[in-house]
Amino acid sequence: MSRIGKQPIIIPSGVRVYVAGRVVTVTGPKGTLVRALPPEVGITIGERQAEIVPVGTSRKVGAFWGLARSLVANMVQGVAQGFEKKLEFEGIGFRAATEGNTLVMSLGFSHPVRFSPPEGITVKTEKQTITIAGADKETVGMTAAAIRHLKEPEPYKGKGIRYQGEVIRRKAGKKAVASA
Repeated sequence: MSRIGKQPIIIPSGVRVYVAGRVVTVTGPKGTLVRALPPEVGITIGERQAEIVPVGTSRKVGAFWGLARSLVANMVQGVAQGFEKKLEFEGIGFRAATEGNTLVMSLGFSHPVRFSPPEGITVKTEKQTITIAGADKETVGMTAAAIRHLKEPEPYKGKGIRYQGEVIRRKAGKKAVASA
């Protein structure tokens, strides 16, 4: 039995959930998300809540039950409130700006790095912070990871792009050798 899968999904006002076969469509003020559910689970929609129900009794069903419930709950939360991730810059001369929907970053390379976010994702820049926002949690996380991958933080000085609140384990540099 899945403890996560048993919990109902509360549907806030302004959000609609439609089911066509195994495909779930969630629409709300932040947009529309569509996802196919695994064949091991089904969905029932009530007045202001939805429930994921298992189909069958195999061991696989328990894993997909909780997964499907989390995916649909994230879709509902995404179209109602949205998701956002923040990235921070550390390093001299590192900066970012937006040109239209393109993110232009100076990361210590000989050229500026341009990043075009996927559809449905908005990118905003402040002093040393990049904010990535959108309705799809998975796409927001993948976009943040792709931007971070452009210049990952290094362990000696901590320079690079990191998630807000991320702690980088620092290493000691070379030390002078004491003569005998």
